[in-house]
Amino acid sequence: MNNRISRKEKIAEVEKDMAIVRVVSEIIAFSNGIKDDIIAPTRGNPQSAFARQIAMYLTHVGFGISINRVASAFGRDRTTVSYACNLIEDKRDEADFDNYLDNIERLLNEIPPAANLKN
Repeated sequence: MNNRISRKEKIAEVEKDMAIVRVVSEIIAFSNGIKDDIIAPTRGNPQSAFARQIAMYLTHVGFGISINRVASAFGRDRTTVSYACNLIEDKRDEADFDNYLDNIERLLNEIPPAANLKN
């Protein structure tokens, strides 16, 4: 059995990942009052960088997308995404932050089935 995916399937997977990243990033930016594009290839200010780390975490954990695919979709190295996920997971020990992420995760789970981006 061949586990390789075709070029067409790979392109579709990348496009789906990019759509998920855009949706998650826009929600995180909006909920944090950030007007800048948090996916931008620059680091940006600390608030934007932290919002991007949250978006990376939610893309990986909430949508079950691999660290490598999240890194590719954000244009970052996989170690950057791994660091972000560990940082956000540790921060979830703070009740207010954990509640914030729970609310965002619930919102993401409410995406209508016709537009559902989950794998």
